[in-house]
Amino acid sequence: MIDTAQESRLGLVVSRKVGSAVVRNHVKRLIREYYRRNRFRFPRGMQLVVLAQAASALLDGPSCDGELERLLGRWLRDA
Repeated sequence: MIDTAQESRLGLVVSRKVGSAVVRNHVKRLIREYYRRNRFRFPRGMQLVVLAQAASALLDGPSCDGELERLLGRWLRDA
């Protein structure tokens, strides 16, 4: 969804299936950090909701960045 009057926003959904609270918080930190570093690449007003699946608990920082980079390419192409 795009509303050009606002800044881009990020929403996160990380269910208990991903793991313990420590693991879920780690996944959220990785995703937020990617968004913080790449915020300028998101169109103004873009509202994103990222649903982390159980396999995301296995990703380290660079792997998570790679997956999010791939998704960003799809989002921007389809938006």
